Amino acid sequence: MTDSPRYNRPDEDPGERLDRQWNELLQELRLAQTGTQILFAFLLSIAFQNRFQDADGFTHAVYTVTLIASALAVGLFLAPVSFHRIVYRRKLRDRMLPIAGRMAVGGMIFLILAIAGGILIAVDVVLPRPAAIIIVAAVLLWFTVLWYAVPAWVRRTSANEE
Repeated sequence: MTDSPRYNRPDEDPGERLDRQWNELLQELRLAQTGTQILFAFLLSIAFQNRFQDADGFTHAVYTVTLIASALAVGLFLAPVSFHRIVYRRKLRDRMLPIAGRMAVGGMIFLILAIAGGILIAVDVVLPRPAAIIIVAAVLLWFTVLWYAVPAWVRRTSANEE
């Protein structure tokens, strides 16, 4: 994993840099884990509501995909912790960080899907289904732009400056 010169600190050795990067990733994961776990718990409770059991097949399918996406997001956000515990004190942080970072990105993809599914389930109750689907498509676009397109654009334009 190669850092840009701007991200390296002159006062830290490679081990300190890996420690800092690991701590930064953990801070990001703490935020994502908490929200995703709350969403997952909420989704689990929906299936046991009487009104939900009377819902149509579309709602049940959206719920199933949403619940699975949420569970996959939880798994990916927690995976770096397990990974770290298993390779702890083996001096593998340089190999662990890129993989854990990819796990976090994967978790974010599933989190977006879970959020969109949750919105679809809720908005489908109060609006006509086509309107609910349009709203969810807009939300998916919003998250995609903010979470992926903007960072990718900044990364690409920053790389041109180096």
